[in-house]
Amino acid sequence: MEAVPRPAGAQLRPDELRGRVVLVTGAAGGLGRASALALGAAGATVILLGRRVARLERVYDELAAAGAPTPAIYPLDLEGASPADYEQAVDTIGRECGRLDGVLHAAAHFGGLVPFAQVEPLEWVRSLHVNLGAAALLTRACLPLLLAAPDAAVVFVLDPVTHPARAYWGPYAAAKRGLEGLAESLAQEFEAGPLRIHALAPDPMRTPLRARAWFAEDPASVAPPEVAGGACAWLFAPAAAPLRNRALALGRD
Repeated sequence: MEAVPRPAGAQLRPDELRGRVVLVTGAAGGLGRASALALGAAGATVILLGRRVARLERVYDELAAAGAPTPAIYPLDLEGASPADYEQAVDTIGRECGRLDGVLHAAAHFGGLVPFAQVEPLEWVRSLHVNLGAAALLTRACLPLLLAAPDAAVVFVLDPVTHPARAYWGPYAAAKRGLEGLAESLAQEFEAGPLRIHALAPDPMRTPLRARAWFAEDPASVAPPEVAGGACAWLFAPAAAPLRNRALALGRD
């Protein structure tokens, strides 16, 4: 996807997303949490999807304390989820929320820097499924609700560290490159109509995933995920429509 810089003034206004329902995967992670809080601050009802209920509950409590619309928690382990699990999740969303206006794919799996010959086969399967397959299957399951909304968006999170791909990043790099290909394909398929496809290529973020790769890095030298989270949330606003079918580039490592 064509990468474009963040436009000046690309900030959400209070209540700009009021009435919208947005599903966030990996909602307890660094970027997922930051994005969920930014979405809630703009008035969106956030559905927090992840595998650890206790961590999701902490994000739920943060949203409630901030006065955001009452969020929802949907526990789901993407690693073991089947197509039927995604369809059931979407059925529940449609029944309980009545609509779906967006999906943010913030969930990610990174098993660490490992030489190719030492990567366990199951780690390849896990990385490809969580980082790519789950995003594809969940997006497909959500399509009926998304296409019924007057203005909906799907946001895929890319990783500039995979351009160019580096040694020892094998499964993660392959999955993220595949995710970019999926985003490009969907962007062309839905280039017109109510469903917008966006991607985000963020700056380096102070997250547990990054710490597993850049373990010698001073965490204070890396920005917290709130900047990227705010950008993710903004992509669901009508003002982001001119950036459909593009990747919002916040920086390079």
